[in-house]
Amino acid sequence: MHSDVAVLGLGQMGSALAAAFLRAGHRVTVWNRSEAKTAPLVAQGARRAASALEAQRSAPVVVACVLDYPALTEILDPELPGVLVNLTSGSPEQAREMAARTPRYVDGGIMTTPPGIGDERSMILYSGDQDAFAEARNLLFALAEPVNLGAEPGRAALYDTALLGIMWATLTGWLHASALVTADGSTAAHFTPLATRWLGPVAGFVTTYAEQVDAGSYPGTDATLDVHLATLDHLVHASEVRKIDPTLPRLFHEYARQAVEAGHGGDGWARIIELLRAKAV
Repeated sequence: MHSDVAVLGLGQMGSALAAAFLRAGHRVTVWNRSEAKTAPLVAQGARRAASALEAQRSAPVVVACVLDYPALTEILDPELPGVLVNLTSGSPEQAREMAARTPRYVDGGIMTTPPGIGDERSMILYSGDQDAFAEARNLLFALAEPVNLGAEPGRAALYDTALLGIMWATLTGWLHASALVTADGSTAAHFTPLATRWLGPVAGFVTTYAEQVDAGSYPGTDATLDVHLATLDHLVHASEVRKIDPTLPRLFHEYARQAVEAGHGGDGWARIIELLRAKAV
């Protein structure tokens, strides 16, 4: 062992991870298929390993951030002596399969972009072997806040995917809204402070709905689906009149319509989860 941590894979994210470890004062070994990518980190004090195998045997904690799971499988030491923290993007199923054949395995989901690595306000989700996570935890604080989701190895990847879904839905909703208001001469810059302010109450709705989802009961105490459906008529109409793609509001309208026609018009918006679950069957 020559280092505190070894980093496998030096793309934009992997390089950011290694640099954050170095800034925190850790001894770092790095490896990448293309040796040229190691040079900037070596200049900052990292040690370059001649092979992936050498890197994995140089430190008690190995952090992998490579292209995909097949790429990791190809280079993984079958007798890895330390903890493997895998920050390679993949599915929950891939994480579970990797955990089944890799002792001391921790899977992770990075909830930031490379510039956010090293910022304590950022977070990285982890799940897997709890003893291994405890061993690596203090080291992982150099990257972002380490959020432990427990022993189920696929949970970090699942939460990562689900959170990204929220991001895409929110950004696309904002883009649709911006298209609407700019069609009538406003600017996105003028509209957006109101949009971000509105996200505060929306977050409150989410917190309330979480208990309803877990209980399977959806009281329309804030607004009923009947009311939502009528208001969605306006959103679809406003989109069509302004020649803004109405696909997104029509989707919301269709969910509300189905729920109302099924006799749930007095329930709240959280009732829509039952439609989402039914469509997945």
